[in-house]
Amino acid sequence: MEILQDPIFLSRLQFSVTAMFHILWPLTSVGMSLVLVVFEVLWLKTGDADYYRHAHFWSKLFLLNFSVGVVTGIPLEFEFGTNWSRFSMITGEFFGNILGFEGAMAFMLEAGFLGIMLFGWMRVPPVIHLFATSMVALGASLSVFWILVANAWMQTPAGGHMEKDRFVVDSYSQAIFNPDTFWAVSHMWVACLETSLFVMGGLSAWYLLKGRHTDFFLKSFKLVVIIAALAAPVQIFLGHGNGHQVFRHQPAKGAAIEAHWETNQAGSGANWNIVAWPNKSAQKNDWSISVPKVLSVLATGSSDGQVIGLKSFPPADQPPVMPLIFYCFRIMAAIGFGLFALIIWTLVWWLKGQLTSERIVKNRMLLYAWTASLPLGYLATECGWIVREVGRQPWMIYGLLRTRDVASALPASAVFVSLVSFVIVYVMLFMMFVVFASRIIRKGPDMADAPLTKIIGGEEHKGGEPHV
Repeated sequence: MEILQDPIFLSRLQFSVTAMFHILWPLTSVGMSLVLVVFEVLWLKTGDADYYRHAHFWSKLFLLNFSVGVVTGIPLEFEFGTNWSRFSMITGEFFGNILGFEGAMAFMLEAGFLGIMLFGWMRVPPVIHLFATSMVALGASLSVFWILVANAWMQTPAGGHMEKDRFVVDSYSQAIFNPDTFWAVSHMWVACLETSLFVMGGLSAWYLLKGRHTDFFLKSFKLVVIIAALAAPVQIFLGHGNGHQVFRHQPAKGAAIEAHWETNQAGSGANWNIVAWPNKSAQKNDWSISVPKVLSVLATGSSDGQVIGLKSFPPADQPPVMPLIFYCFRIMAAIGFGLFALIIWTLVWWLKGQLTSERIVKNRMLLYAWTASLPLGYLATECGWIVREVGRQPWMIYGLLRTRDVASALPASAVFVSLVSFVIVYVMLFMMFVVFASRIIRKGPDMADAPLTKIIGGEEHKGGEPHV
């Protein structure tokens, strides 16, 4: 096949494979670290040993996610030098610095306190241990910030200018806080939290269905429901705001997401395609089911707002693979609303007094729904990144550098071999993760594990058995 002889296509495919696999692990390590802080605070405040046991149990899965995330994340930064060397040379003054900030300010912070968090129980004062756990969570969240700053700058470049084939920074603050930064960082950070919550909620529901440690996992289930009830609607709001930003600063991407070809006339609203099949070669949809004026409302906030159509851009400047962008966006949005509906359902049952240790096991449909929701956050995030990155094409830096102009001069055979090698290694890593995660989940929490000190009312009291 000719496409397999194109080194640029293979380099793009390799980066997409490595990026989409890597993102699976930070999703839960970022969100789970935040929940671990909550468990530890609850233990210190109430003295309830179950919260201590929860922190221990979930930290095992956190460590497993963190480890695979580190291993799979390192090749991504090297690929900028191996496969996208011209991009690195042109943008290194800003892009390279941002990746350096992520390593020095975020990863080192997280890794530096990880040992205390995992092995410092009863070896350091409880407040110091909580501080270490908080620093791990802060480091994980800072990673989201710096990585998304770099990516947001590629979406909406600001704070500098091109000069003799390199990007010269005029204002670091403008480049860092470019138009996409707030929406990109906040949307991704909440995605990490929400995905982690439904993983933890799904696993808690699975244990409840099995009748294992019902009282114990009912506590984690209820905590997840409370936090998710806040996170899910916020994520929908952030997604809507992010969409507004896309139509304002990346109109070609916005039009591709909605398969919108013709710019509507002033005073007449743009139709929203519920489903369609966009055909780039024909510059139209082969078929569609539409709702009048809704796209104008979604994109501009006005029923008569003007939305620029894809035909306003040369075909060379239009995103590729439009059906992929169109339907990935809808999958992501449907999952977001579906998870919110699951939260509403759960809250209704809670208000009816059904979330008790005696009654929860009878609500099997609700628990099955939570168990089934476990992978949905991952799917939604992967779809969102496909929309974000494929929708940016054909630009590496939107409006400044085309992807085809910044790739390394590599033979297709070399890229193909490295791509196949990455796939093999990543499949092995995934299988190992499944094996070790399954062992942790099957074993469950150690209910005999109790803290050496109980923290009640802010005071330390000796009691319980030493942790081994």
